[in-house]
Amino acid sequence: MNRTLVSLIAGTAALAAVTGLAALELPGTAAPATTEAAAELPVERTSLICPAPSGSELADTVYTSFTPVTKGAGGRGTARLTPATEAGTAAGGHKAGGDKKTSKPVLTAKAPGTPATGTTSGGDDPALVGVAEGGYASGWTLQQTTEVSAGTGRGLLGVNCTAPDTDFWFPGASTAADRTDYVHLTNPDDSAAVVDIELYDQEGTLAATAGENLTVKPHSSDPILLSTLTDKKLDELTVHVNVRSGRVAAAVQALDDKLGGDWLAATAEPAGSLVIPGIPKDAVSVRLVAFAPGGSDADLKVQLASVSGLINPAGHETLHVKAGMTAAADLGDITRGEAGSLVLTPTDRSVPVVAAVRVVRGKGDAQESAFIPATAAVGTRASAVGNSAKGTTLSLTAPTGTARVKVTASAGSEGGTPVSKTYTIKSGTTQDITPPAPAGLKGTYALTVEHLSGAPVYASRTLRSTDTDTAAFTVQTLPDDHGTVTVPDAREDLTVLLK
Repeated sequence: MNRTLVSLIAGTAALAAVTGLAALELPGTAAPATTEAAAELPVERTSLICPAPSGSELADTVYTSFTPVTKGAGGRGTARLTPATEAGTAAGGHKAGGDKKTSKPVLTAKAPGTPATGTTSGGDDPALVGVAEGGYASGWTLQQTTEVSAGTGRGLLGVNCTAPDTDFWFPGASTAADRTDYVHLTNPDDSAAVVDIELYDQEGTLAATAGENLTVKPHSSDPILLSTLTDKKLDELTVHVNVRSGRVAAAVQALDDKLGGDWLAATAEPAGSLVIPGIPKDAVSVRLVAFAPGGSDADLKVQLASVSGLINPAGHETLHVKAGMTAAADLGDITRGEAGSLVLTPTDRSVPVVAAVRVVRGKGDAQESAFIPATAAVGTRASAVGNSAKGTTLSLTAPTGTARVKVTASAGSEGGTPVSKTYTIKSGTTQDITPPAPAGLKGTYALTVEHLSGAPVYASRTLRSTDTDTAAFTVQTLPDDHGTVTVPDAREDLTVLLK
């Protein structure tokens, strides 16, 4: 056998051993007559990015990490959260300028099933890159929660740390006089990323050449002030982050002079039907913003999935969204003291759209705001972290049919015993749940929602400040954690190397 053929066989065998995706068969061995079904296996590596939390010296930030217990996941592994500038070194790479030691991780995860926390304070905290491997990777969830006591953007600002990607939509941003909105772009990789930031108002595309062809250096994070991309003062904008090369994580930090601030997370991918779950029951103002990115107008039926079923809100039964333009509707106090979620469906033909709502709670000078983007369904499983014994509400909605879910409150970060409970969500309704807190809770805990049966379920979690003098709050959605991957049955056939 010649040397080239030996090398090819050795390389193929090594590949099979590393990936673990195929069973090695020797040349000439007969393959099975039937093919086994694809297996669902836990993912073995997850990367999540947290944006720089705040520029305020009055900011206190808590990071919370959690990995749900996953059947089949290995026992070994790690999960660490380090500054983006050190991500290459933390992942085993080399930094330019010689060997430099990394600083102590902001957070080191505990064993699956138990959340871990880390804290920072002040206005100089950097963006962070988290990497979970082995048994810590499947379903790993990371939350950044910042409390700012005064000034522009005061209140509770929360965001799920997300995986890097190449396309993001943010309906609900603004360049109004009382708003200071930033698009945070973080590049966790070893090569530069090239990004376009596109802006759309109610008349269409804005000329924003300053947002074109932006370079985000490796292992760095750039906050881009939206008002530097256009000289127009606009109440509602849709921001599109399009990555030409490489990948980034993106989020919009929306800071208001009077209504506090929060993070606007990217919406679910454009779709003909959308769900925005968990509008707080005591919302005094709900502002819906939508955008149709294609070449066709969209006509949407607007419904509220209430505690009793789907309702058509008087005066806001439909929303017309022109192609390439941002549309908005002031829905007022649409929930009227009851749990509710927005359900957007096409009145006729289906046209992909993106959407989000801005929610305001409180009275007078104590009002605070938060954002809820349209989100994907819980799917198999999803988690929300950073929950406390008081001030946590889980909202579940099943717009198209009755469903059953299992909700598990994990052990506390400093102690406590997990507890689980099963809920039935009736068709077309939203149910607000005060979660079952872990017995003997110390610290914070994680909530994990598992879909058991029935129609798709959509979920969000609201955190409220425990300070009774403020209406500070933040809302995060719970899309599927994609903790498993489908691995088809495959077998190596090295006889192809002899042909």
